[in-house]
Amino acid sequence: MNERLVIRGGRPLRGSVRASGSKNAALYALAAALLTADPVTLHNVPRIADIAEMAEILRALGATVAIDGAEARIQARELTATSAPVDLVAALRASFLTMGPLLGRLGEASCPPPGGDVIGVRPLDVHLAGFRALGAEVKREGPSWVARAKRLRGARLFLDYPSVLGTVNLLLAAALADGATTIVNAAAEPEVEMAGHMLNAMGARVRGHGGHTIVVEGVPKLHGVDFTVIPDRIEAGTFLLAGAATRGDVTVEGAVAEHLDGLVAKLREAGAEVELREGALRVCAEQPLSAVQVQAVPYPGYATDLQAPMAAMLTQATGVSIIHERVFENRLLYVGELRAMGGRLTTGGQSVLIEGPTPLVGTQVRALDVRAGAAVVIAGLAASGETQIRDVIHIDRGYANLVERLRALGADVERR
Repeated sequence: MNERLVIRGGRPLRGSVRASGSKNAALYALAAALLTADPVTLHNVPRIADIAEMAEILRALGATVAIDGAEARIQARELTATSAPVDLVAALRASFLTMGPLLGRLGEASCPPPGGDVIGVRPLDVHLAGFRALGAEVKREGPSWVARAKRLRGARLFLDYPSVLGTVNLLLAAALADGATTIVNAAAEPEVEMAGHMLNAMGARVRGHGGHTIVVEGVPKLHGVDFTVIPDRIEAGTFLLAGAATRGDVTVEGAVAEHLDGLVAKLREAGAEVELREGALRVCAEQPLSAVQVQAVPYPGYATDLQAPMAAMLTQATGVSIIHERVFENRLLYVGELRAMGGRLTTGGQSVLIEGPTPLVGTQVRALDVRAGAAVVIAGLAASGETQIRDVIHIDRGYANLVERLRALGADVERR
């Protein structure tokens, strides 16, 4: 609990790093494994804390889960529970994704309101309204939401907003429902698209995933699958922003360029050179950077998960940059940490103004959530002197082997 990341900054990052498997996509894939009694093997699974937490939740439901390196083997042959344990749910927002597959397969599911990062209100209305529209009785019993249905029935669902977790949960529930389900105003993120691909590989009939209208033709049963998780676009973007912030030259192998259109556009607008290679992205920022305006919005817009890392980079850009957060109302917690390092940042509502370039100075800061942690890491790499980052457990939730990979790029960093 007292571990810290210690960064001695001021070194340009140079070299290549390979993107891990997507944190969010792997969580969705683990939840999807609950839909079948057959074995499911997942490849390219990141070795991070969130995956370990989700594996424990699946085990508590009666599934067997074995993780060996980047491979996870799951079999939910005889599920023994329909409710995820409260203590495990409290640590992981994605735990609520057990509701959809359990309801679709067993006809009953319950889960307490999940925990996760304190980045704003993320109501469960989309999930619960969707379950009701599919024919389930949904009510609160004690600390948990409980949904029951002898058999889900396909329906036309309109989501009040394109919730990523809501879309995935309803997609998983509809896979085994009677008849066709149409999800209107669905989230279009690559991780949602991948969930649709995985379901189809298991025998589901899903189309339109990757767009804002998804159609699911329910099937009686799904089978096992051997499936590879897509690369993590947020991790890839974090390394690219770290390269730019340190005036370095970084290539991220395995990054999917079309998943990062918003970031690529803003890096180029800021004056960085971005090269799209086959199966890789390279950023070179040896010239001074310029201020930009960024709006964090649902995909395919600029990713909210890269908003805080972008702010850290923009402390090194000349002029006044403005970032508007349009997804979560409490995602500017990192601002105080960057100010402690000498950053000139001003907040107003859901926007932050960043004056640069700022000569950041190392000090003691905290990783307040996964992406705020990435922001202070980037700031520490760009700063002079020593930065000590506390609460690294948050960074561990989203970034695998971060110290070793940063060292491979020339950073002076250690875990103490």
